[in-house]
Amino acid sequence: MNNIICNTPETINAFRLLSLKGALKMEVSGMKASRGFSAFKVVKAEFGFKGSKASVLAQFESHLRGIGVLVTK
Repeated sequence: MNNIICNTPETINAFRLLSLKGALKMEVSGMKASRGFSAFKVVKAEFGFKGSKASVLAQFESHLRGIGVLVTK
């Protein structure tokens, strides 16, 4: 297993975006957000995506691939 160190603003932001994707994916599968934090609301507000949780997740994943944060094999 490789260790990844996030010590630059770019890598820290990439980690934040991937964390949001993971939280949104859990919300899509039915988990409830806690303490008022909703990844769905954050992603919609920050990126202006519209639609259901599933469609916002698809749009967000497409955006992450476009900026090179999400790489699929």
